[in-house]
Amino acid sequence: MLRVENLRLGFTSGKTALAAVDGISFSIAKGETFALLGESGCGKSATAQGIMRLLPAAGRILDGRVSLDGENLLALSEADMRAYRGGRMAMIFQEPATSLNPVLTVGQQIGEVLWRHLGLAGAEATARMVDLLRQVGIADPERRLNEYPFQFSGGMKQRVMIAIALAGEPELLIADEPTTALDVTVQAQILDLLASLQAQRGMAILLITHDLGVVARMAHRIGVMYAGELVEVASREEFFSRPHHPYTQALFEALPDISRRGQRLTTIPGQVPSLAAMPPACRFADRCGHVMAVCREQWPPWRGAGEHTVRCHWHGEASATDAVHHDITELGVATGRDFLAVDDLKVHFPIRKGLLQRTVGHVRAVDGVSLAIAPGRTLALVGESGCGKTTVGKALLQLIAPTAGSVRLGGHEWVGLKGERLRAARRHMQMIFQDPFASLNPRLRVGEIIAEGMEALGVAGDAASRRATVVALLGQVGLPDEAVDRFPHEFSGGQRQRIAVARALAVQPELLICDEPTSALDVSVQAQILNLLKKLQSELGIAYLFITHNFAVVEYLAHDVAVMYLGRIVERGRAEEVLRSPQHPYTQALLSAVPVPRLEGAAAVIRLPGETPSPANPPAGCHFHPRCPHAMEVCRSRYPEVTEVSATHAANCHLLS
Repeated sequence: MLRVENLRLGFTSGKTALAAVDGISFSIAKGETFALLGESGCGKSATAQGIMRLLPAAGRILDGRVSLDGENLLALSEADMRAYRGGRMAMIFQEPATSLNPVLTVGQQIGEVLWRHLGLAGAEATARMVDLLRQVGIADPERRLNEYPFQFSGGMKQRVMIAIALAGEPELLIADEPTTALDVTVQAQILDLLASLQAQRGMAILLITHDLGVVARMAHRIGVMYAGELVEVASREEFFSRPHHPYTQALFEALPDISRRGQRLTTIPGQVPSLAAMPPACRFADRCGHVMAVCREQWPPWRGAGEHTVRCHWHGEASATDAVHHDITELGVATGRDFLAVDDLKVHFPIRKGLLQRTVGHVRAVDGVSLAIAPGRTLALVGESGCGKTTVGKALLQLIAPTAGSVRLGGHEWVGLKGERLRAARRHMQMIFQDPFASLNPRLRVGEIIAEGMEALGVAGDAASRRATVVALLGQVGLPDEAVDRFPHEFSGGQRQRIAVARALAVQPELLICDEPTSALDVSVQAQILNLLKKLQSELGIAYLFITHNFAVVEYLAHDVAVMYLGRIVERGRAEEVLRSPQHPYTQALLSAVPVPRLEGAAAVIRLPGETPSPANPPAGCHFHPRCPHAMEVCRSRYPEVTEVSATHAANCHLLS
């Protein structure tokens, strides 16, 4: 159906055009899913934009051919191309917030596609829109058609984007990281939807992702991209059983897993070369553990045939999983008294209406959370978006004032602290935010960013000693001394996250709250950050509260796990207990929905109907009962008490009582 031949795309810089995609060729058959894998900056999204002819102003198609059912798309006029876009071919963009029109309702945006490509209008179009929103799992679709994008959460915006892409009944769907912003339960729902539509319509899918679990679940064939080139193409079975290229093997080796718990994850040194500094021969040579002299002199040829081809001079077949691991000392042994003790923490936001802004209700974002962390241990707080995880983290630091409850750090109460006392106390607890670019001041140099907290809390003495401390901190997180005088925009995403870690460590905290610190990172960069956090914990004995929805990271890093649903903890225990023997139906559903990066071993996904209820109007009884497959009459009337499964494992569920 789709054939891409020797496609070259570039971006103009002055009078020169720098090639971002350099001569890639692949094809996708009707009803097939072809996955493009690789780190950020490898040219995956540029390839998709080139196929759709949606390159930015500086983008240029330098050479090649893209044909859909034999029709050369690159030779079509822009007017003819509009008939293809949204109709015969559609794209799900990576960032839904910037892809949806903020001044049009969701119904208007879906309706535009239906009218233009299918000729539907009026009641017929409305019925189709309602059906599309219901298919992608949006509750109460009749009402939500008239709402604007800002009234939807990030995950729901992504589902709207998918509904728009599917509205024109495309023959080819290009999905650019379609599930990155979604929880595992919604991700499973969306992947099931795409698979069922593909089976019904014979739709071809070009899937761009860095999640090997999603690839294992969806792809028929896989192409690995590096620095604008394809370096390996294989069938799903060949790819997961015998990866050949050193880059592919390194990506597998960087995945966190419980089997690597006490070991250092393998990382890929350096980063993807810039467009202006592409090596003349093998582009992976500078980062490759098997580099030879010929790799720096000659462009590697394609070898292999049929279902598995690879572009590499190295002929060794050993998978990177045979590599030697370096042990990391574990300090995670409970030391008696808990360092952080949170008791019945509540954060309720008032709902105000009317001219006088009277309070008519409350959003119960956090509704009675209790947890504890011992020195040198990691507690993972997991759950779907909107369950209150980040609010807990901010309330612990008093960035949001708790409504009720107690937060004791080292025996000292934090709730109620103000002014100088609160500022001094914050030295002991710091936060690493989800988006490192948004949390670093773009106008300050890295040295100033890291030293800012030290100055405010009086940690280091004069300017010279502060600078020396900053340089030492940068070395500790694996950044060079000269980074002190550079700005945040000059660093990659992984390096910016390291700067955020250094800033948090600058005031010598005993507890770090890590809010999804690796969610936006490639697996290779994620491995670097996880290795760094493990190393710091083993050297400094820091405790972590790790907020995440990535269960592979939980398996690798966490000692204890707390599962959160609608503002409350529903299950807690040692990581091995909760992950291997989940007791609460919600935990079981979450774990079943996690895509695993291998061909076998995945359990059947437990489908959860509907979506998380609003914390402004939680259900009576057990909050989970409207979605629970095992709900009983008692679940609808009474919230379950804590049931001790073992000395270290407990859950709130009537099934256990």
